[in-house]
This record gives sequence, C-alpha cells and structure tokens, in this order.
Amino acid sequence: MSVNRRDFLKTSLQTSLLASAVLTGCVPVTRMQQNGEYDYTLSVEPADLEIRPDTVTPGLGFNGEYPHAPLKAKQGKPITIRVVNKLQQPTTIHWHGIRIDIKMDGVPFLSQKPIMPGETFIYHFTPPDAGTFWFHPHVNSVEQLGKGLVGLLIVEESDSDTFSPNEFAADLPLMLKNWHLNKDGSFKPLTTPRNAARMGTPGNYATVNGINKPIIDVPAEGWLRLRFANVDNTLVYKLRIKDYPAYIISIDANPLAEPKRLDNYSIGAGMRVDIAIKTPAAGEEILIENGKGKRSYRELLRLKTVSRPLNQPAAEAPPLPPLNPLSEPDLANATVKRFTFEWEGAVTPADSNGKSMPRFWAINRIPWTGMSADNIPAPLATLELGKTYIFDLKNATPHRHPIHIHGVMFKVIRSNQKKIDPFFTDTVLMERNEQVQIAFVADNPGRWMYHCHVIEHMKTGLMGYITIA
Repeated sequence: MSVNRRDFLKTSLQTSLLASAVLTGCVPVTRMQQNGEYDYTLSVEPADLEIRPDTVTPGLGFNGEYPHAPLKAKQGKPITIRVVNKLQQPTTIHWHGIRIDIKMDGVPFLSQKPIMPGETFIYHFTPPDAGTFWFHPHVNSVEQLGKGLVGLLIVEESDSDTFSPNEFAADLPLMLKNWHLNKDGSFKPLTTPRNAARMGTPGNYATVNGINKPIIDVPAEGWLRLRFANVDNTLVYKLRIKDYPAYIISIDANPLAEPKRLDNYSIGAGMRVDIAIKTPAAGEEILIENGKGKRSYRELLRLKTVSRPLNQPAAEAPPLPPLNPLSEPDLANATVKRFTFEWEGAVTPADSNGKSMPRFWAINRIPWTGMSADNIPAPLATLELGKTYIFDLKNATPHRHPIHIHGVMFKVIRSNQKKIDPFFTDTVLMERNEQVQIAFVADNPGRWMYHCHVIEHMKTGLMGYITIA
C-alpha cells in the first residue's frame, strides 16, 4: 500500500495526546491502550512508500508505514512491544537512549539472538527517563535504516505538581532523514566504499517526517515543543530558527536545568534535541533552516501559526521538563579510560566466500566489522559495577563522529575545542581532531555497544563494546 504523506500532514491539529491539550504537528502520537497499558505490535515489513511526490519507493516500514506514528510511553510505567519480522532477513530493534535491561537492548548476538524471518520477539521494559527517544534495527543497518526502519518513542514525564505536558500548546515530533532516491523513487546506492571511508554516503532528498520542506500548522501565541530527531544514516543537521527566539530545553532526552537560547545547534546521526519556541500571532510563518557549511543555510521546514483558543496565557519563560533520575559521576574518584578513534584506511582481504570486506575505522587500533555468533571480540573495557569512569575520547580523524554508548547516560564535561557547560547525553558529536571527556556511573550491568552512529563508519570498523559487571 502506498502511504501518502501529504494526506497524513493535513491531520496536523486534529490529533490530541490522550485527554491533554498537547497537539501534534504532523505525525500523531500513538494513543495509550484503553486498558491503561502501553502495549504495541510492530511488524517489520517491505512497504511501498511515497517519499518523492507521485512516485513509489520500495522501502521498509514499521507496520508498512513511513513515518510510523511515534510510540508513546510514560516514565516509570512498563511498555510491551511485539516485533514481528516479515522481512526475508534477520532483524532486531534497539531502543536508542533508553537505559534498559541488557536482554532488551536489541544488539544481535551481544544481547539477543536475531529475530529470524517469520519470528516474533517481545520487548518489555520500563523507561526510567522521560524524553525523546527513537528505535531502529541493529542488523544489516545500512539497508534497514536507510530504507525506512526508524521510528520515535516519546516517553512522557511522570505525573508531577511542578510540570505538565499541557504547558505546551503543541508537541511536534520531527524526524530528519535524507533519502537516497532517483527521480522515479527507486533507491540510489546507500553506501560506497569511497564515502564510507570519509563522512559517509549522503542522501539527496531531505525530508521531515517523510516530506520535503513541509509547512506545518501550529497554534499561535503559545509555547511549542519541537522534538527534532536525526534518524539519518550519515548527516549532521545544523538547526537554526530564523527571526524568532527559541530555546534548547532537552538534549538527547535529558532536560536542561535552565533553558539555553538557540543560536544554531548541530545534531549528528542518532541525536535529538527538544527546542521550545513561543509562536507569534496567527498568520505568521516561522522558518527553520539547516546549515550547509559555515555560513549557508537552507530551508528545512516552516511552521504556520493559526488561531486557536488558549486555556491560559502563555508564560514568558519556556516550560521546563523535570530532570531525569541520573546518577551524578564522582569525578574526584573516577577511573580514566582512554579511547582513540582512528582511520585505518585499508581494505581487508576477501572473506571465506571471496567477498571483499571494507575496513576503514578503529577504536584503540581495534576494528570490528561484521557481527555474528562467532565474531564477538574482547570488550574495549571492563568496568566495575557502581564505579565512576571518565572516558577520554580522542578523534584522530579528519571527520566528525557521533559517538554513542548503549545502556548509560554520560555527562560531557570538557573539550579541547569548545567551552562545555556539562550536560548528560547518550551520543556526543566529536569534531575532527577533537578531544572530549565524558563521565558516568557504571550502574547498568551488561555488554553495551559503543560505536559511531554514522552507520557506514560503524559497519566498517568504528564499533566495539564495554562490559559492566
């Protein structure tokens, strides 16, 4: 079935989140089940998608759609997702950013067996943190993510006397993805060795929730919560909101103690940022742009303000979600571990089947390409449960790398290139030749993936794992 994203966009202001006044901008957030439980079924299947207007793209989709409506959960409440594999290849689902039990992390062979064609796997967990998360396979990632198997998981804050989602006039999930498409909707190559050895293979058709340069109706004279999620395989997005003051209120599902005025903000693959903006009177348009190079910006989307009655006048300051319950690192007693990300710049000999296996990247001179039951290397580090660690990360390459660690939230504490106001995150974007220190409490036991989220970098060596025990 062809999914017409333009018709879907027209539902922008008609879908509410449960009984609250929070509205979605163009992709409705899935409603809670009537029995009060968060219980979903996701089929992973081939799907005919309409990404370029009036064309059909032979993609992959959750329940046959792109974008699939975001899954909704609540902080501290259990959620169940049944994943049915209708592909002709194995798959898994990783819940990016969720501090989760290792058995639910979705990494093949490291934390679970792959979900084989025709099989069902049940993921069941309780999110300890609220915020903007996302999910994707960790099998054949270049193809499965590149062809559409990405989705959002919105974890609403637990009930509180100090904060309510109703303080936002609208809540907009915004998935950023650049597709590799020919004019007829067919796919261009998703990767080439030449690009994999550099910054990755960029797409050529930019979308927000599956649409190129959408115009989204939003309520006038109220605070919006814009949940930007970079679900691309490769690109860094440099966000700017022109002519209207906006504030960063959360980074990778971690609310800030104070709002930070937005000038521009870069999010690498896998990263998210929540931005609050107070809309002007009805009939205005807010331009949101993506930076290309140092000074050039291009239109990403527009928000068009429309009249609607407000329950109460909007406050002067943006609403701030409460902080998540994270353990503060004990820096004075931390153990330091050093990791260098390097360009190996080689192509390995052919494998036993005669297939060439590109290998370009390494962590501490150790590349890991291919993931199978008999190809699990030693961990990059073994950490003691409950102790604080500082990871000293050095990017010794001329390219940017969004470095992601599963199972933990870490605190970025310093950089040799820019001033850091320490903040918690699950992915840090490292500039070329940058050295960054991050710190966290090793409080979640398991074998946790540790990799660059440029998918081609990950697949050609820039991945490993840590063990917490």
